[in-house]
Amino acid sequence: MNKKYTIIFISVVAILFVAALLINSSREDQIETAPTTNNQEPTDEREEESKDSSTETTKPATSGSVAVTPTSGDGEVFEEIPDSEILSGGPGKDGIPSIDDPKFVSVKKASFLNNEDIGIALQAGDEARFYPFQILVWHEIVNDTVGGVPLAVTYCPLCFTGITYERKLDGKVVEFGVSGMLWKSNLVMYDRTANVADESLWSQVLGRAIKGPKTGERLTIYPSDTIKFGEWSKAHPDGRVLSRDTGSFRLYGTDPYGGYYTNRDVSFGASFSDTRLHPKEFVLGVEIDGQFKAYVSDALPVGTTTDTFAGKAITIEKSDASEVRISADGKSISHIGGFWFSWLAVHENTELYTK
Repeated sequence: MNKKYTIIFISVVAILFVAALLINSSREDQIETAPTTNNQEPTDEREEESKDSSTETTKPATSGSVAVTPTSGDGEVFEEIPDSEILSGGPGKDGIPSIDDPKFVSVKKASFLNNEDIGIALQAGDEARFYPFQILVWHEIVNDTVGGVPLAVTYCPLCFTGITYERKLDGKVVEFGVSGMLWKSNLVMYDRTANVADESLWSQVLGRAIKGPKTGERLTIYPSDTIKFGEWSKAHPDGRVLSRDTGSFRLYGTDPYGGYYTNRDVSFGASFSDTRLHPKEFVLGVEIDGQFKAYVSDALPVGTTTDTFAGKAITIEKSDASEVRISADGKSISHIGGFWFSWLAVHENTELYTK
């Protein structure tokens, strides 16, 4: 009997293993077969490109931009994104399941992580939390509440954009799910409502509704950082780490995107012909009065960096844990971290910081 039950158990595990692979295989297959933009000859080292960029003058980008028309300063007109630009990413709606009842473990019990593992780090009140990409790559959204603040912790593997938003609309707490769609290669979220007709689609990189009743509305960015677990855990030894106990069976610790993060390919409606940086360089982008600027994250030293942009004095503070806070004329401003091509795809006239 024991042998019989052992065979049954192994069979069940094998079935679950195959099912987990199939869930993300359609996205992986589409990455391989989708039309890509790779107009540049690759160099031997990405670091070499970053170094060279510090001496280049700012050049206008040529990728497409979001349909935003600035007005007289009181706001802006935002039109719905055409259906033709919103593409299927493979898995259908909720095919990549958000985590809606997240569980956490202590730093000491997060033995499944090593110091080099990357994730999203944030703090609300006295609570510091870390959301590993090795888990988020399979879920993309965590609906959480930290220090009494309802938050949507979001990650798009194709764009390497880890962004946290306050998940309140019209004063009400909402949940966000993965729509299964992509816009300019970026995660498209949807707000869960009692009536499907009331749902809107949201661009993760813009934090803005791009389709549906709430088109044009923005989410509020909550400060967070994309950093290594070793750096974060040293600064926050009492912090909490998102657990692999998600309620879903996934191959945590493996990544279905393989070498995508370092090659030059972009797809799913995004294009790239800029020559200043590698398309997958990680940058921090800011917006001031409808103007955009990006800073190469690795080029920012620990301590204080100053700059002038949009007529304002910019101050960038980087901690020993690589946590970054940016202010303009002494007032804190939000930034978004992600791949250069992704930021450029929706902010085409972006300046690039050079030393």
